[in-house]
Amino acid sequence: MTTPPHNARPLVVAVLSQKGGVGKTTAVLGLAGVAWNREIRTLVIDLDPQANATSALDAGEPWFTSGDVLYDAREGVAREAVVTSGWGEPIDLIAAERALEHRARDVDEASGTRLRRALHGVTNNYGLVLIDCPPSLGELTRNALAAADLALVVTEATGFSRQGALEAITAVEVVRDRLNLGLRCVGVLVSRFDSSSASQRRHLDALRDEHGDRLLPVIVPASDAVQDAQDAGIPLHAWASPGATAVQEAYEDVLDTLLAMPSPAPLGVLR
Repeated sequence: MTTPPHNARPLVVAVLSQKGGVGKTTAVLGLAGVAWNREIRTLVIDLDPQANATSALDAGEPWFTSGDVLYDAREGVAREAVVTSGWGEPIDLIAAERALEHRARDVDEASGTRLRRALHGVTNNYGLVLIDCPPSLGELTRNALAAADLALVVTEATGFSRQGALEAITAVEVVRDRLNLGLRCVGVLVSRFDSSSASQRRHLDALRDEHGDRLLPVIVPASDAVQDAQDAGIPLHAWASPGATAVQEAYEDVLDTLLAMPSPAPLGVLR
């Protein structure tokens, strides 16, 4: 099992979108599946009140959730919420619940750094931390970005999703300037792409025009195998089908891109 060297910081990645249904949680699970396959010790933090990542990782009924972590927000308190996922080692989870929606409304001067404070010292034994943000750019996403090293924006090749990607990048820039000077936007990932769709091909060209080099060269294809693996409660990399292979390879490339980024700098100072 791959663990970070002593005193190394894990790579913390916030995965976000402005629009729901674009494959954001699927991207988190896809990256976690690559980490599972490579035996990289990984913590998935579910900050989406829909709790789809929590369901897919099948960790039972955690008594302490990400909502409780944000409510408490004491330094290091997130340790109490970490459970082993249903995938087994090396994937751990901080689960979400529907009540997490109430945290999105709790905004004050220090509310954006509650997750960062709660995670202090908790993630040291992980090589990778993946934060599944809600499909909005409110307080929960702000907490995720304030605690992250990298932001990965997920979109589909559709008109509404394209606009959402632009708004998500703006949100990353705002949080970087105000709360986390070390935050970097690694790019925009196109998910669930159907190459047979003329409309999607046209929107993909538009995304290239809008984002240039910021659009990741990896395009994640649409495949029923993704939902099949999630329904079975297993990593995509454990699902054997021709449709799964192309998606597996895409997420392998995405994780390689993330891991190739320079080592995380210290978290930005608070203003």
